[in-house]
Amino acid sequence: MIDQKCLFYSLALLPLLANAESIQLDNISVTATKVETGTKEVSQSIAVVNAQTIEDKNVLDVSSALENIPGVNVESSSNSPSPRLIIRGAGLKASYGVREIMVIKDGVPMTDPDSFTRFDYIDMQDVQSIEVQKGPGSINAVNTTGGVIQLITKSVFEEDSNSIKIGVGNDGQRNLNLKLREKIDDNDFVSMNYSQRKIDNDWRDNNAFDSKQLSLKYGHIFDDDATFESELSYTESNLELPASMTRAEFEEFKRTGEQHNTSSPWQYTARDSKILSLNTKYSKEIGNFTYKPRLYINKWEHFHPVTGMINDADENYVYGTDLETDYAHKLFNRDAMLVFGVTAKQDRSDDAKKYQYADTVTSGTGRILKTLSNQEGALANVEDSLATLYGIYAMETFSPFDKTTIDISARADKLSFDVSGNEYSYFNYSTGKYAAGVGAYSIDKSYTLLSSKLGITYAITDATNIYSSIAFANQAPTTSELTDNDALDKTKSINYEIGLKTRTGDFAYDMAIYQNDVKDEIIQIKDAGGNTIYDNAGQTQKRGFEFLGTYHLTRNLNFGLSYAYSDFIYKSFQEKVGAAFVSRDGNHLPYIPKTQYGLEANYRMDNGFKTRIQTKTWGDYYLDNANSDKYTGYDFVTDVMFGYEHKEHLIQLNINNIFDKHYAMQADKSVYGVESYKAAAPRSAMVSYRYKF
Repeated sequence: MIDQKCLFYSLALLPLLANAESIQLDNISVTATKVETGTKEVSQSIAVVNAQTIEDKNVLDVSSALENIPGVNVESSSNSPSPRLIIRGAGLKASYGVREIMVIKDGVPMTDPDSFTRFDYIDMQDVQSIEVQKGPGSINAVNTTGGVIQLITKSVFEEDSNSIKIGVGNDGQRNLNLKLREKIDDNDFVSMNYSQRKIDNDWRDNNAFDSKQLSLKYGHIFDDDATFESELSYTESNLELPASMTRAEFEEFKRTGEQHNTSSPWQYTARDSKILSLNTKYSKEIGNFTYKPRLYINKWEHFHPVTGMINDADENYVYGTDLETDYAHKLFNRDAMLVFGVTAKQDRSDDAKKYQYADTVTSGTGRILKTLSNQEGALANVEDSLATLYGIYAMETFSPFDKTTIDISARADKLSFDVSGNEYSYFNYSTGKYAAGVGAYSIDKSYTLLSSKLGITYAITDATNIYSSIAFANQAPTTSELTDNDALDKTKSINYEIGLKTRTGDFAYDMAIYQNDVKDEIIQIKDAGGNTIYDNAGQTQKRGFEFLGTYHLTRNLNFGLSYAYSDFIYKSFQEKVGAAFVSRDGNHLPYIPKTQYGLEANYRMDNGFKTRIQTKTWGDYYLDNANSDKYTGYDFVTDVMFGYEHKEHLIQLNINNIFDKHYAMQADKSVYGVESYKAAAPRSAMVSYRYKF
């Protein structure tokens, strides 16, 4: 067996004879302030994944792009666009999808009003950079306390080569991507991006994935230099969701690397989606003002069998607008920028249905022992829901003194829920069978959501800035959480942070220390049957330290290090266990490892050869709020890349989890001691070829 450390260092240290040369290491952010700003100047922790990293890692899903950013916990067990994504503990409550985190693409919100994001309709092969802004208080963050992720695609106005990319790998991996761009005349531009993916993942039952995605962009430059951009995209995504494992089944997986015939009754869960999306953007300068209105609409439908029920919804719409204005002016006789605007969006779901499973095996008492398919049975629930959000925001950035920059921001949003339905039956987790529902029900609730931030940056030297900030934000419950518990209150999150950022010709690093105090945090609890329920914790305190650094030893060779220390505890929380309440005061939050770190090395030769090696480690973490048991985490899960680029051609081999470690990407335990494990993907490899024309 190959020694992991030997492989890492031998690949990393190949080119020590190359000549040193100064390299610009700072990145530009458009997320934190809505205006292009160097990340060193931002008074908040922000990380950028650039185009070269995305290419070298052959990023096909968001998990692989974000996995080594400190403070970000992201794992996907099937190499599919269905990650568990958490930023500094926010998003921990989500049983699927992404919550408490704002996701934006090219300035257009991808997140629903109730903070839910589906990554399955975002084509990562159209993304050229990703920005992650951590913590509450961003003017971009609508109803989110965890932070903002912005995906930046290639603008239709940017010159770029046409290209075709194909990839094949084990586990039935297939990938095709085609990019075309055409300049019609001096004012009009069009582009097209088409992707098709397929994974069989036969190492585990019910774990296939396939998708087709098409995006068409049009851009126009007016005679006064105003610009108009529009994008129309369509996605079909079919994602099977494999069952979880018991402890005994997980031990068998660790031994064999295979997961078959598990004891879970729910063997045919899935999420099949069709999404049509349209957005338009306009930008025009008039004097010191720049106007940036945006409009967007998404129509989606999905077939989503889950534990106990089959969700089937085909009339879902999200539409909204963001009307932004930038005002460049003078303050204290220095350049200043005011960004302000209004936003409104609505998420409407009509006639969403839930069905019982029709094809089941039951015991003599009627308990469901096994599902044989996800065929729909009796109608269990019909629901109409409407979530409406509108808000206003403003941010002022100015320099009162030499070397000092201050940014002050605030936003206020009003979020309203109007839900009505008829529950004919529901799945009773304690008996394992269907029972009569409550009949007609309705929810009518509103939340006023406030967020604000004060940040100060001081240039210690030309290369190093120190910053401090205090930020506050609210988080409302989601529609599904309110259906489970309509007494849920909004979360109040306040974050204190101090950090150091350095950019030189040879190295760059970001260092941050923070404390995030959260009141009434909405948390996820699992009951005896594994049913997910939601409650407000009294008070949570999250303290952490993060480091992200890059060092260019030579012009061709660089090293990277990421490290996060997370100490997240319940200051006050009474968890309901049966009919009783049990104190969890002083306990740690589950799933979040106290330490996690990553290492990487990148080497690029002048003749076109390149290689990359990356490894990540998660420390142990608690399985439940009671802190009754721990999962050990994992050490040195390592990915490697070898590539060669010559003129228009690029051939590349990516091997993920090269040492074929068998570990859990998620482990938890119910309040009654039932353990559940979800396997991480074993070793996978893909060879890809790209041709530019």
